[in-house]
Amino acid sequence: MKAERITDRIAYHGEGPVWDAARGRLLMVDMLAGDVLELGDPADAGEPRVTRHHVGSPVAAALRPRSADGYVVATEHGFALFDDGFERERTLPDVVTDAGIRMNDGGCDPQGRFYCGTMAYDESPGAGTLYRLDPDGSTRVVLEGVGISNGLQWSADGRTAYYVDTLSGRIDAFDFDGADGAFTRRRPFAAVDPSDGFPDGLTVDAEGGVWTAFWQGGQVRRYDASGRLTAVIEVPGASRTTAAAFGGEHLDTLYITTSRQGLDDDAEPHAGSLFAVQPGVNGRPLPVFAG
Repeated sequence: MKAERITDRIAYHGEGPVWDAARGRLLMVDMLAGDVLELGDPADAGEPRVTRHHVGSPVAAALRPRSADGYVVATEHGFALFDDGFERERTLPDVVTDAGIRMNDGGCDPQGRFYCGTMAYDESPGAGTLYRLDPDGSTRVVLEGVGISNGLQWSADGRTAYYVDTLSGRIDAFDFDGADGAFTRRRPFAAVDPSDGFPDGLTVDAEGGVWTAFWQGGQVRRYDASGRLTAVIEVPGASRTTAAAFGGEHLDTLYITTSRQGLDDDAEPHAGSLFAVQPGVNGRPLPVFAG
């Protein structure tokens, strides 16, 4: 399959797509600009209109809708809460104190806790940490010694967490205990040949398939629940494929973000655009932040 380019180059480093079902729109981040991008449903009338919201930080790493309306956003060094119009309501104390480290990617568990992991700006191995933000505003460390913390999502039953540390060159799985948020029994889920690119953001479909974007691979791959490769989506003209999320009224469209970070403007003219494809399988509604 091939994904279709549905926008112009709207981001320098596009990341973190999430379907906002309550408002019928796709949200993503232009991460290193510190912006959240709001896109209307492309199914409505051709190319979606793009609205930018700056979050008051040099980085907007990841976001999720909140059950109480508004959004939680992981910024450069911590977390902040915003209202429906992306006006800041509350800034929580920073979890990162090293200026050489920034937030990178995350998601919510089925219990409504929000996670985001970090990486070093210079991509030093082991410098990152995975953090958890609880609905009461408290934070804790979940995992240390991470290289580049990327995709994180859960199986439908909530018992398995899929996770990418890009520098590991694979997708991992954890047993997950929803009662206490414990990640245990880490094991490889799918190994990746470096010639195919580096695993980045991921999402899980309604059949338990894990869709993973490949940085420097120009593709998104689907692995079934056993870790077997079952589908490849090409992303033409954009090798730095960063993340994917299901959206649309029926969650039947896979939206794919891309980056032009570090590229000459003329090298890949489609890099930084948003792509979409209907892969023949639907997604699942993502949990929202309970705070």
